[in-house]
Amino acid sequence: MEILHVSLLFVLTAVAEIIGCYLPYLWLRQGYSAWLLLPAAISLALFAWLLTLHPQAAGRVYAAYGGVYVSVALIWLWAVDGIRPSITDWLGVTVVLAGMLIIMLGPRHL
Repeated sequence: MEILHVSLLFVLTAVAEIIGCYLPYLWLRQGYSAWLLLPAAISLALFAWLLTLHPQAAGRVYAAYGGVYVSVALIWLWAVDGIRPSITDWLGVTVVLAGMLIIMLGPRHL
């Protein structure tokens, strides 16, 4: 059950970070309103807060989170940007998720 909880927390954290970065992109590169910076800042604050909710040590969480972030970013690419990921994109996601699992589920020596 803890793995499901942590996985969901990782995904929510990634979505908050991506939204927090995507909205300024829309303002800077696509000509949208600067008002998007307000929800972007809120989203990035939510991202930082969500990282504090993980049960592992911060450094381990940040390292493992990277794999989930890459995965969610690739899904964002497809769902929001309308660009279908390539086979090498999916292969890369597989590799980073394997790394994330090794980091999070590996034995701990004190």
